[in-house]
Amino acid sequence: MVQSIEGIAKFTATDLDKFAKELNRDGICVIPGLFDKKLISEWAQAFDLLFRERQNQPGGLAPREIARYYLTLPWVKPFANVEVFANQVIMGVIERVFYQEYVMVQLGVDVPFQGSEYQETHRDYRPLFSDQIVTPLYALAVNFPLVEVTAENGPFQMARGTHLLPREEGLRKIATGEIAMESFYMQPGDVMIRTPLALHRGSPNRTSQPRPMVVMGYAMHWLHTPKVDLALEQDYYDSLPEKVRQLLRCQVVDRLPKEKVETYVNFKY
Repeated sequence: MVQSIEGIAKFTATDLDKFAKELNRDGICVIPGLFDKKLISEWAQAFDLLFRERQNQPGGLAPREIARYYLTLPWVKPFANVEVFANQVIMGVIERVFYQEYVMVQLGVDVPFQGSEYQETHRDYRPLFSDQIVTPLYALAVNFPLVEVTAENGPFQMARGTHLLPREEGLRKIATGEIAMESFYMQPGDVMIRTPLALHRGSPNRTSQPRPMVVMGYAMHWLHTPKVDLALEQDYYDSLPEKVRQLLRCQVVDRLPKEKVETYVNFKY
């Protein structure tokens, strides 16, 4: 596991403690300006090319209701970047809320286009046992946008604290306005860490440009995650430090397939 947070210049241990406290309490925290905007620009250009390729492949995109799609990123440059998926600030926060070994299980993008609508309010995972027993944080989604997220282009919306409530109680409190469904506006370089158990939804993109949002999934080592997958080429995998290899729950292959059929289709609970 990637443990050390030495050398972090922008964030102190006190900052990471604060982010972890927010994550436990609210189910979400936002780390401003973590990634360099040049890195985000490189990802955005590569994603645009990849999306156009996947559009022409049968099953290359997973539908996310009207004019909204999900696709898995290939483990190639610029997406295969240790400074992103094993980022020391992100790991520092995760290690403060996960008390056992954890693994990375997902690298993909959610992208709404013009014509998309509000998603049904949902969770991405079920509780571990039942709604009557509060589930500790056992899976986390780390999101960062490849463009500025505004009120017009489909901001992620979430109701804080609903990961601690039974689903029906959370939905009732949202309906009555007791808990707000909050929009999260983000700049390129900002990073969001959230629990997929909190009630949330995608909102409409009313602009002519897509709004790609990267999602990196991390989970306790014992969690079964059949809907998402990572595939790394053998040479790249062998080049990684042992601690980074331990972080990845992945399939190691001689060569990545040229076409990808998305299997992460059912995503709401």
